[in-house]
Amino acid sequence: MSSDEETATLSEEAAAYAEGIERAEEAFTAASESDQGGPVEEVEPEGGEVPIRGYDEETLKRREMALSQIVQYGDPVLKSRASEVKEFDQALSGEIERMFELMKDGLGVGLAATQVGKLRRLLVFQTNADAVPQELVNPEIEWLSDESEVAAEGCLSIPRVIVEVERPLYARVRGRDRTGAEVLIEASGHEARVLQHEIDHLDGILILDRTEKPQRKAAMKALRRGEAYTPHED
Repeated sequence: MSSDEETATLSEEAAAYAEGIERAEEAFTAASESDQGGPVEEVEPEGGEVPIRGYDEETLKRREMALSQIVQYGDPVLKSRASEVKEFDQALSGEIERMFELMKDGLGVGLAATQVGKLRRLLVFQTNADAVPQELVNPEIEWLSDESEVAAEGCLSIPRVIVEVERPLYARVRGRDRTGAEVLIEASGHEARVLQHEIDHLDGILILDRTEKPQRKAAMKALRRGEAYTPHED
């Protein structure tokens, strides 16, 4: 890539990021008022959110309210690395419970503390509707498999944008619960993907940073226009 091309690409990314939060919120509001809201039906994200088709108006309103409390694309906090949690106290438990509620109301399967404006190494997840929501404090990826898979991912901080991301199929993640007790998770498939997605958030990495350049550019273009994006639109 020439220096001129690189400069143009960086300028394009900066413009999209600066306008992202306003456009994403406008796009979701429009989708909530339309019967056609949500990502293309054939593409189901496996990252931080779940498909939103088929939900009633009350559920979509709760989602919109949750998204208004979740940091949206364009906010610098999403590109910042979170700091280690030092205090395992009642305040931490309260923060975890709030994140559980936002994840549930936002129709998400995972949420990182940076997404609620807290630069703390904390995430919550619930990859199965029948499972109990779980927190992970100061998570560390100990091991990732060589075997990987490309799958569509969405994010509560970038509503209505779906991109394809390649991630290892298996992961071993260590952390602590709200009491400070050690937690070790041997994750595979969807759970491994969600954990990697949320830990990325804690390191200031977004799905747009993980996807291939053509999808990244197309998704940023859609964000600037206040439109939805899925890989099928390339």
